[in-house]
Amino acid sequence: MTEQNTAVGVVGLGSLGLACAELLTGAGIPVVAVDCDPVATARAAARGIPVAGEISALAEANLVIEAVTEDPEVKSAVLRAVAATCSPETVLVSTTASLSLPALATASGHPTKLVGLRLLLPPVAGTGFEVVATTMSDPESVGALRALLGRLPLVEKAFGPARPLAWDLLLGYLNRSAALYEAGYATREDIDTAMRLGCGLPAGPLELLDRIGLDVVVAGLEDLHRRSGRAAHAPAPLLTAMVARQELGRKAGKGIYDYQPAGAVVPPATAGRADEAAPRPVATIGIVGSGTMARGIAQVTALGGFDTILLARNQNKAEAAVEAIDAALVRAVRRGQVSPDERRAALARLHPSSTFADLGDRDLVMEAVAEDDDVKAEIFGRLDRVCRPGAILTTTTSSLSVGDCAEATSRRHDVLGMHFFNPAPAMALVEVCRTKFTADDVVATAHALARSLGKTPVDCSDRAGFIVNYLLFPYLNDAVLLVEAGAAAIEDIDAAVESGLGYPLGPFALMDAIGLDVGEAIQRRLHEVNHDPDVKPTLMLTELTRLGRLGRKAGAGFYHHPARR
Repeated sequence: MTEQNTAVGVVGLGSLGLACAELLTGAGIPVVAVDCDPVATARAAARGIPVAGEISALAEANLVIEAVTEDPEVKSAVLRAVAATCSPETVLVSTTASLSLPALATASGHPTKLVGLRLLLPPVAGTGFEVVATTMSDPESVGALRALLGRLPLVEKAFGPARPLAWDLLLGYLNRSAALYEAGYATREDIDTAMRLGCGLPAGPLELLDRIGLDVVVAGLEDLHRRSGRAAHAPAPLLTAMVARQELGRKAGKGIYDYQPAGAVVPPATAGRADEAAPRPVATIGIVGSGTMARGIAQVTALGGFDTILLARNQNKAEAAVEAIDAALVRAVRRGQVSPDERRAALARLHPSSTFADLGDRDLVMEAVAEDDDVKAEIFGRLDRVCRPGAILTTTTSSLSVGDCAEATSRRHDVLGMHFFNPAPAMALVEVCRTKFTADDVVATAHALARSLGKTPVDCSDRAGFIVNYLLFPYLNDAVLLVEAGAAAIEDIDAAVESGLGYPLGPFALMDAIGLDVGEAIQRRLHEVNHDPDVKPTLMLTELTRLGRLGRKAGAGFYHHPARR
């Protein structure tokens, strides 16, 4: 089979089959997609895919991808029918995730021609795949599948033995995301944006739910719940209700999002958002703190054109912080990210201070000190006394109560959270957290400021963890629990997540990057404040933290990190 005469069939137009057919069509490869459901074929035809209702339409296909339901009898019958219809040289490809490939190869009647194609998710550009041969597969068939996949924007990767565990981790994360959306905590767009930008994920969880298919996710969760017995794995009521209504996601034209006939998401309505209120003018900013986050935010605001005071506990610390910012700007100039003139202008806007009274003329002040309730309350009390009326006070907390900060002031309507992500100069996301007292124009001001700094704001309400930490840390905790239980090795889980899900880092590599002490502190806070059993720090995490294995910054965590020379 050569690239020029490749004719490909796809049997089954669920989430996986439809995604395969779209990729093939998009690459200019002749395709015929077959499904007995006229609704499914009509939907595929609307997306420019040639369709048919009978397997006999595949008679001229040189390779056929089977993507029907994960049932041995159904898959065997389809493969036998394809083998009987097509040439004896036609390559048969099964996308089974859990069934025996040798058994399916035997059932097809052409065992030498069957090859497995493993995809943890319905494929899009950049997705990882694994080609799996049986002992009966002939080299020509394996080579033909690889040659075809080489024409698509996919990446061949070995998922490793922990592939099913990566799927289980994903299911728990998707379920928690659906429950968060169902509770009305944030919009679907903000949840997806937060996880894409805050964690560098290729897709947000609700978008991914629709792509996989809500019926597939619910079936997976029901199986996982039977195995684990954990309440967190019982499908969210929203998901079961939507499946009952046949709102199955992108393949059905409606899921968490609505879809146009050609498959694009129907744009959301934007009316009624708080950020439609007129924002207050902001020209001067104060940053309270001198640590990594405070310095990063000050660098961003000074580069963004804002006159910025950086306030530390003493003048030496404040000046040292500004020097550290200058060193970061010098590195940015060397990398071509900042011009020399921009560096000089930013430094001219930065003013070190250790006197709270210097913040009296600021339009907006950001608190960026240690995650301690009493410390933050004291700072907000002092800010309330020195800042002018109408000045906005914000906290960069990621896990403490914004409302408690507001209660320390006489201006609760002027207080909100602006959670920047570390490193602030590089990360695009800002979680804007309002309390029940925060004024609409204060939220609008936070949105306008974030956008002026080149950041993307998302809205959430005042609960520990906001969006990203609330969804991220249970997933990380579940990964540690799997290792504690002996289900898989650390490196195998990371490899499966990175290869199969396309995440930039596996859960253990990510925890090493965050810092195990930071992660444990956030989990402990989420557990205590939200009474959330899914983030109670594991014994393994607590013990590694006690031993000083804090991740990359300490040279050792879940992995060894040799010092760079």
